[in-house]
Amino acid sequence: MISTRTAVPLENGFQTREENGNLYIDGYFSVFGSKYWLWKDAYETIEPGAFDLETDRDVRALVNHDTTLVLGRTTAGTLTLKADDKGLWGSVLINPKDQDAVNLYERVKRGDVTQCSFGFDILDQEVEYAKEQPTVWRVKRVKLYEVTVATFPAYEDTSVEARKKDYESIREKEITNWRHQMMARLKGEQNGA
Repeated sequence: MISTRTAVPLENGFQTREENGNLYIDGYFSVFGSKYWLWKDAYETIEPGAFDLETDRDVRALVNHDTTLVLGRTTAGTLTLKADDKGLWGSVLINPKDQDAVNLYERVKRGDVTQCSFGFDILDQEVEYAKEQPTVWRVKRVKLYEVTVATFPAYEDTSVEARKKDYESIREKEITNWRHQMMARLKGEQNGA
C-alpha cells in the first residue's frame, strides 16, 4: 500500500515561473525534519537521504493524488526532482495544451493552491517511543511513486490507521508487561512476608 504524506507549505509555498515561453510550477514536496502529524501524540519526519536514488525513478507529478490528472513525469522530462540539504525539490513543466494543468498553474500563481503531498512506500524507518512524549517515526528511506500539488493535502485514513494500530499494539504490550511486573512484585512481597 502506498503511503501519502502531507507536506506543510513553506513561507512561499509553490511558485510559478515563465522561462523561454514555458510555464513551470516549482517548490519543495518534502522538507527534511518537518513534523508530519499523524495524530495528537504521534508524528513522523522524513530524514535526509530518504529520497536518495529516488529522483531518477519513474515518478509522476499529480493534482490532488488523482492519477488521471498527470502534470509531469520524470521519464518524460516534464518533472525534475532533486534532493538537497533542505528536502525534495521539484519543478513541473506545464503543458499549455492541457487545460487542467494551466488552470492549476493559475491557481498556484494566485496563491489559491500552495500545498503538496507525496506517495511512497517506506523502506527503512526508526520508531521512538518515550513516556509522555509523542511517538516519532523517522523515515530514513522511501520508494517514491508520486508527488502532488494539493488543495487539501491529508493523510490517507488507511496509512494513519495502520500507524495507530502499531502504536496501540505497542502501548498495550507495555501496559500488559507493567501489570505482570507489578503482580510479580506483589506476589514476591507477599511470599517474603
